[in-house]
Amino acid sequence: MSADHSLATLCGALHVSRSGYYAWVERQPGPWAQANATLLSLITQADQESRHTYGSPRVTRWLHARGYRCGRHRVARLMRGIGLCGRSRRRFRVCLTDSAHDLPIAANRLLGRSQPAQPDVVWVADITYVPTAEGWLYVAGVLDRYSRRCVGWAMSDTLATSLPLAALDMALTQRQPPPAG
Repeated sequence: MSADHSLATLCGALHVSRSGYYAWVERQPGPWAQANATLLSLITQADQESRHTYGSPRVTRWLHARGYRCGRHRVARLMRGIGLCGRSRRRFRVCLTDSAHDLPIAANRLLGRSQPAQPDVVWVADITYVPTAEGWLYVAGVLDRYSRRCVGWAMSDTLATSLPLAALDMALTQRQPPPAG
């Protein structure tokens, strides 16, 4: 802008003295601006170390762990100023059922049937998953519908066909039902 207009014209338009303008140009940043510049470099470092995933609360904890005292709102304002924002994690959901297929769906043969009169006539099975510190744990169980008791179970870290078969094998070994006939 100073290439288009003289300094005297600009200072007159802004109601600023020329000496005030030169004092402003040569003035060093204040202590708060210097502290913000230091924080900005540390915030950028935290953002790079976190692979651009940390938001202001985690960046603030990162700074506190390294001995820098500052508030979360100050960190958020500085991050916003340089265009940084945290990336929120999507909730991981395990998909146990593949419904997008053209295979026939088995009919529910228990629908409308009464409760069995003796044990080991009707068994039902299911698979579920449990989050653990080491990852997902898949659990398959076989229940006797008469007693509502778990007669076989198996656990695995993968959702393979061998998991429910192992639970069924345990139930057959434990209960030894009579042959179906």
